[in-house]
Amino acid sequence: MKIALLGQFGSGNSGNDGSLEAMLGFLRGALPDANLLCVCSNPATIRERFRLDVIGLRARRASVSRTRRWLESGLGRNFGRLVSLVSILRIMGDVDVMVIPGTGILDDFQESPFGWPFIVYWWCLAARLRGARIAFVSIGAGPIRGALSRWFLTSAARMATYRSYRDDFSLRYVRGLGIDTAPDHRFPDLAFGLQAPAQSDAVRDRQKPATIGIGVMRYRGWERDHADAEAIYATYVEKIAEVARRLMDGGHDVRLFMGDTSDEKALDDILAALPETGSRGRLSVARTTSLQAVMDEVLKVDVAIVSRFHNLLCALKLNRPALSLGYAEKNDELMAAFDRAEFCQHIERFDVELVLRQVAMVLDDLTATENVIARHNTAIRAELVRQQNLLLAQVLVRRRGKTLPLVQDALR
Repeated sequence: MKIALLGQFGSGNSGNDGSLEAMLGFLRGALPDANLLCVCSNPATIRERFRLDVIGLRARRASVSRTRRWLESGLGRNFGRLVSLVSILRIMGDVDVMVIPGTGILDDFQESPFGWPFIVYWWCLAARLRGARIAFVSIGAGPIRGALSRWFLTSAARMATYRSYRDDFSLRYVRGLGIDTAPDHRFPDLAFGLQAPAQSDAVRDRQKPATIGIGVMRYRGWERDHADAEAIYATYVEKIAEVARRLMDGGHDVRLFMGDTSDEKALDDILAALPETGSRGRLSVARTTSLQAVMDEVLKVDVAIVSRFHNLLCALKLNRPALSLGYAEKNDELMAAFDRAEFCQHIERFDVELVLRQVAMVLDDLTATENVIARHNTAIRAELVRQQNLLLAQVLVRRRGKTLPLVQDALR
């Protein structure tokens, strides 16, 4: 069986790469003889990290001819897309299943219509034309604010033979696009299935000053060219720096980390906004570039204040109470699933004083809160196994016209 995995992988977003890593772990365990191909943003990075056959989103391999490069550049963008479609159709000729593993694949955050929305549509169209099954697995959806982006992504979703969503908002959003979601499923985000680093709560010393983790983000509004991008970003930096300073002045240690390579700018700007004197010695910084690195940082904190969805997921996965300063409904949905809805604010409107009060509230009842989160994680692990069995039975069980004995054995 040949399985293609499509996604914005290798672009510097640790959450996207974590979704790929989780899916690869499942596929390599359940179907060790399957031929896996990753279609991604940065093939060189993904090949090196995951030891995987890869190809770029435009179906270019390193050996693409000079003639093709000249034609694409000389005859215009539309010709280049046509050439790419021909190449994609050729690649999909022997693919049995194309999996889109997790990520917020059905939204247009910081995207133009002919960016990621078009790419998803283009590859789904090629897969459908060549008879490959398409599986959207534990994806996030919405909002999609551009009309053309909505058409591309809705059309792509309609072509799928299997769809599951990581939260109820995503399922409702896709239903609102006019797609029949009756046969679809709701399962947790794939990154919950990642191997967690070793931890021992028994050795955590509650007598030490509490450590607060802050996952920073270079947030400049939803649209790629938001008219108020600079003001939105400057306000965010100022307020996060104020939260960090107040926490340190109150006797807490603070650890700054990130979830995307683009967040390094925010990290540097927040550091520059903090005074060099006073409680600055309580501050530490980690330039995290993978979910495993994020989880390593989360293990060192008692409470996390985060904006990126997968940073929030890492905190909850490791039973750490979190405060969400999110920019989309996905954060609110995840927090509600852990009975933490009251600890959500929007990244553009959050109140510094409320953040500080809620940190104190959580620290007052830390052990009980961690126990509640742990019970939700137990249920999530069972749901992840249920989806894996469903994928084996409905999507991965057959090669073109032939049942795979290997998968039958796995199902027994």
